[in-house]
Amino acid sequence: MIQAVKVSLEVLNDRLDPYDHLEEILDKINRWEPKVNAYAYVENMGKLKEDLGRQLKRKGRLSGVIVAVKDNISTSWMPTTAASRMLSGYIPPYNATVIEKLLYEGAVIIGKTNMDEFAMGSTSENTPYGPVHNPWCLDCTAGGSSGGSGAVLAYGGADLALGSDTGGSVRLPAAYTGTVALKPTYGTVSRYGLIPYANSLEQISPMARTVKDLALLYNTIKGDDPRDSTTLGVEQEYPIDRVDPGKTRIAVIRELMDGVDEGILKIFWNTISLLESHGFTIDMVSIKSLRYSLPAYYVIAMAEASSNLARYDGVIHGNRVKECRGYWDCAAKARGEYFGVEVKTRILMGAYVLMEGYSREYYVKATKLRRLIRDSLAKLFKDYQAIISPVSPILPPKLGEKLEDPVKMYTMDVMTVTANLAGIPALVQPAGIISGFPIGIQWMGPVFSESRLFGLASIVEDEVGVITPLQ
Repeated sequence: MIQAVKVSLEVLNDRLDPYDHLEEILDKINRWEPKVNAYAYVENMGKLKEDLGRQLKRKGRLSGVIVAVKDNISTSWMPTTAASRMLSGYIPPYNATVIEKLLYEGAVIIGKTNMDEFAMGSTSENTPYGPVHNPWCLDCTAGGSSGGSGAVLAYGGADLALGSDTGGSVRLPAAYTGTVALKPTYGTVSRYGLIPYANSLEQISPMARTVKDLALLYNTIKGDDPRDSTTLGVEQEYPIDRVDPGKTRIAVIRELMDGVDEGILKIFWNTISLLESHGFTIDMVSIKSLRYSLPAYYVIAMAEASSNLARYDGVIHGNRVKECRGYWDCAAKARGEYFGVEVKTRILMGAYVLMEGYSREYYVKATKLRRLIRDSLAKLFKDYQAIISPVSPILPPKLGEKLEDPVKMYTMDVMTVTANLAGIPALVQPAGIISGFPIGIQWMGPVFSESRLFGLASIVEDEVGVITPLQ
């Protein structure tokens, strides 16, 4: 069993000197960043020490805790570029709601993490900053699109991190980097200040190294926000539940087990055996509609992306080219020059599925499938309290390997997109190591079941152990 150093909680309890802790983190960044490239921007030491001194006076639940933030979450004093040349140099005039909540509770924002451009990708390679390397294997991807946030936690470049999850964008990096992540119930965390990709799917999501720290961060950022009409007005706390195995039935969905690597399956079934030894009832079930989750997800996501990114015209929004004539010429040249290939592809595909004559065949069908998937899961949760599954069908691929075939890159999300389509919470945690890679498992539950997921994940964490930052 590998015992974790719960650094963030030690800072809260004054067991470590906060300034020494900050310098230790900056030292790790200096050592690891040339190899990993997980940060798009890091604040200078002088400013960080000033921030730390000010934040320690707040005595909040995160006083002195060092937090890394994905580059698509607005910060009023740091660049927020969504890893796109279209927004290079942009500093927002306001903070995202989650940033305001972190600052109020005494957190120190150390920098912005590298990501796939506009969160479009599963490998954190579609970025002008260069690809994020997995600290466990520098030739491999750290997952995406929040690969930078997962990687900095893996090598100890922050205590906690924020990402965004549209179809698995914090869960895949967590599985590949040996960290934990939560895609919350849709509407429990404000999206105000998040640069949008697909509004009906994405959620700002917490990442950490332990379940306890994950719950702490989630309870800090969740809550109602009058500036975001999608928030649900739920203000309750989500503590870590003590789960009763005798009253908890867990489902393994057959459709989420197809084509999984043997090594991943070995860790997964070991976890099932562990849970059964605790007295949990675990059944294999089938939900045939989940076979259509991936195509339904990508049709909806690309349609919404096409609509969202239409604002970047190089005139009102986004960087402008030097020579152009008239609005449409300026817009075409700016989009051609500043958008990356993957972003252009998804905009074009989104425009296609929304075209008159095609929208009924693609977009409308996808929304019907989404409703079917959501209703099927709601029916399942009448008999089962949670679902457990692998996170990815494959081990972290080599950098560049999936970019050669976009369809193969999209299939990396086959086990994670279901939670986004249904709006339910999903938690990923490491469950073992095989071939030198951490292997994650995924928990899903009905809406507002975050406390139960924390409790189930804690049982596995207590038995398996958690992974310390790489040295």
